[in-house]
Amino acid sequence: MTKRISVLALSSMLIAGSAMASGYRIPEQSVDSVAKAGANVASANQADAAYYNPANMAWLKKDAWLFEGALTYINLPSISYDDNRSSLMDGSSKTENFLLPTFFLVSPDFNNFRFGISAIAPFGLSKRWEQPFPRGTAEEYTLNVYELNPTVSYTIGDMFSLAGGVRMIYSTAEVSNYAVQSSGVMFNRSLDGDAMDWGYNLAASARPNEDMNISVTYRSNVDLGLDGDVTMGTNTPSAFVMETGGAVDLPAPAVLSLSMAYTFGPATIDLTWDRTFWSEYESIELDYSSPIDHPVLDAAYTPAIPKNWDDSNGYRIGLSYVLNQDVTLMAGFAYDETPIPDETLGFELPGSNAWLYSLGVRYRVSEIMEIGVGYLYDYKESRTVVNGSPTTGINGEFTDAAAHMLSLGLSYDF
Repeated sequence: MTKRISVLALSSMLIAGSAMASGYRIPEQSVDSVAKAGANVASANQADAAYYNPANMAWLKKDAWLFEGALTYINLPSISYDDNRSSLMDGSSKTENFLLPTFFLVSPDFNNFRFGISAIAPFGLSKRWEQPFPRGTAEEYTLNVYELNPTVSYTIGDMFSLAGGVRMIYSTAEVSNYAVQSSGVMFNRSLDGDAMDWGYNLAASARPNEDMNISVTYRSNVDLGLDGDVTMGTNTPSAFVMETGGAVDLPAPAVLSLSMAYTFGPATIDLTWDRTFWSEYESIELDYSSPIDHPVLDAAYTPAIPKNWDDSNGYRIGLSYVLNQDVTLMAGFAYDETPIPDETLGFELPGSNAWLYSLGVRYRVSEIMEIGVGYLYDYKESRTVVNGSPTTGINGEFTDAAAHMLSLGLSYDF
């Protein structure tokens, strides 16, 4: 079945995902995940295991209530676009800054069961362009996606643990585009909508010995059924404005992760591979509550737009080193493939393959309290794209795409 996503809605997901990973996914949701470039699955040993690998909740060192809260600052530098046809078509996106709060909670053991809950923001995008050519399709694309994920784990003997949970996802979108043709014809459209949707996640961990952990996690696809208000207008043959309702399905795609962690004395290494099933994203189409009864707006905003994204892989390595009883050092490296083919790349998400570098430290303040900080730099490769029509399509190079993440966290046992 063809998945339908509006031009408005896809290219507008939460806070900063366009620079954090493949597509608009944000793998890094805690101090440890930021410090280890997302390689925090088999090695997850803090309260954030409730999200990254709930099967590991069974083996957390303390049999107590474990809480962790984090606040992450995200900076997206301006992306530059240099057109091969004319400098008048060049552009640069606005610099974006965001604050992303998350929290995680894990219960004590209850007859081999442990319970957890996470509040995270796992997908997202924000892009704004002011120059005439990119503004025609991406004046603003912003969507906020919030997920509440209760989970439960069960231990089978000393070697195996299984877990599962429910994904409760709330999303809101604000999107607009504005175009003026050389003939003087102007048309614009804006969307304001929200959605509440549901999914699930599964996890399993095996410990052949005390130093090794082999884990697999799966998070289901969730179609975000955005529904809201649409306003569109044009100046030809005279001023015309139309208001109607609109609905669109946008996938938060499934993610499969395979991970192995091994401890060598004070050091633990985590090797993680994940696959994000972006092939769910096949086309963009917005369903309007009322027919568009203006020929210019009908031609501009009714046709479906193909996207045909590909499933993509992420390769991650994380390292933690216990320096002493109070200090743990962390570092990470990752490579994320872009799922976006040249033929359908646009200004709303000019993604490319990414290289991620990270480091961090945790400091134990007392027996029950720990603080941590993680920093990640995301470098995206430059990308030259030629697609669409010779006059209105993209024909140029995107450069300077990157992201900076700084996460501060507090862990507390009670």
